[in-house]
Amino acid sequence: MTRTGRYLLVPFLLTLAIIVLDQVTKHVVVAYIEPVYERGFYIEVFGDVLRLIHARNPGIAFSLGATLPVVVRRVLFILFPLAVIGALLLYYFRNGDRFTALERWSIAGIVGGGIGNLIDRIFRPEGVVDFVDVKFYGLFGLERWPTFNVADASVVVCGTLLVISVLVAETREE
Repeated sequence: MTRTGRYLLVPFLLTLAIIVLDQVTKHVVVAYIEPVYERGFYIEVFGDVLRLIHARNPGIAFSLGATLPVVVRRVLFILFPLAVIGALLLYYFRNGDRFTALERWSIAGIVGGGIGNLIDRIFRPEGVVDFVDVKFYGLFGLERWPTFNVADASVVVCGTLLVISVLVAETREE
């Protein structure tokens, strides 16, 4: 393999790590915590600030689309993310030598998170397993932030890093 090939593929170790961590944590939650809609059970980690719960999200971010018919949800929420991940990977491998290291690793993290939730959408008909429940102290009118998982956190953190990196690069060019 060429140096450029390794250079572009190494960040995808992060993709693999995120997928594994996401699926393992979801498996543990499903195995050991009763779904919140059945008994409302949760584990307090830092008092009321951080709790582990077992929630299912049949929609996408913030449960958007959860009320759509099941067939529409499954097709839309599987095909659209697949297309986005595919387009991102195509763009990455066509232009990867132009990205900074932070941008390459951020894209790999976004792909890992996307695939982690996609696995749930395909193999868990009840919805994506969410389990991190954080107190939000009334900010934006929310007492608690919507429940999320490792894949969600990866997409948000890596997406934010990617945007910041691109903005910094543009500022330097100007």
